[in-house]
Amino acid sequence: MAAHRIAVLAVDQVVGLDLGIPAQVFGAARDADGVHHYTVDMCTPGGRPVRSTAGFRVLPDHGLELLEWAETVIVPGVHGDATIHPDVIPAEVTEALRAAYHRGARVMSICTGAFLLAAAGLLDGRRATTHWAYADRFRRLYPRVDLDPEVLFVAEDRMFTSAGVAAGIDLCLHVVRIDHGSEVANRAARSCVVPPWRDGGQAQYIERPVPQAPDTSTAVAREWARQRLHEPVSLRDLAEQARMSVRTFTRRFRAETGLSPAQWLLHERTDHARLLLESTDLTIEQIARRTGFGTTAALRQQLHLRIGVAPSVYRRTFRRTPDVAGSR
Repeated sequence: MAAHRIAVLAVDQVVGLDLGIPAQVFGAARDADGVHHYTVDMCTPGGRPVRSTAGFRVLPDHGLELLEWAETVIVPGVHGDATIHPDVIPAEVTEALRAAYHRGARVMSICTGAFLLAAAGLLDGRRATTHWAYADRFRRLYPRVDLDPEVLFVAEDRMFTSAGVAAGIDLCLHVVRIDHGSEVANRAARSCVVPPWRDGGQAQYIERPVPQAPDTSTAVAREWARQRLHEPVSLRDLAEQARMSVRTFTRRFRAETGLSPAQWLLHERTDHARLLLESTDLTIEQIARRTGFGTTAALRQQLHLRIGVAPSVYRRTFRRTPDVAGSR
């Protein structure tokens, strides 16, 4: 199967970190044999060099013609006039973005790249996000966009927008997971030395978190609990595994994880349920038992609280089938 073709569009004052995220994350998305799932190329208007905010110039290999065949187009963040005066954005850029979307390409922005998508009219009437610090300015310029600056990213149809800076990593990993499943996304995250997912105030369909470092004081208890998600696990059980009093264990656990033991256990059980929904043919009732929820009602309630959907909907969204796998 041919690699999915990605075009990264850079304009003057492109944010240096944002520019490198797509190549890093999608370049790390490989199958078990090391075969790349994506090719990532960069373009600029006219194929001309552009300045970055990191003090270097970008020397592209392509002009905007790259957007004519790319299957995914990504616009990194930009500083300066493009976020203040939409009329300074070259018409050829907005026209190329519109043409790419209307011919069926997936279009994405990282951070303030959303300003370019909005200038092209692609976000009108849609929910979107950008860096929280630019939210007021964005709303003044583009009142027809339903801006939500409280989330890490928004994915609607073929239009994807992310919040500032490192949220672009979360969005790119999300797309890898949509395209190729949890195993590939997890492998890419490990290669990039980042968590496969971050909770960020929105219902995210992202992989379970990387375990905490093994040398923290409650790590042994957490790993012990992960192996027993299908069983009742009490606070006293956890404290005994760490050889601490309940009071000391609870204090240290919260300091290390940011959660109470009960909250953490719910998160672990929910994340494991998501993994089983994606990767197995187990019934929802079986998954509820294997993850310690006991009943489908309890699993359904917790999944809805965490990501806003029912187990069956989650499975339909992220369970890869031969047709889906061969469609990209």
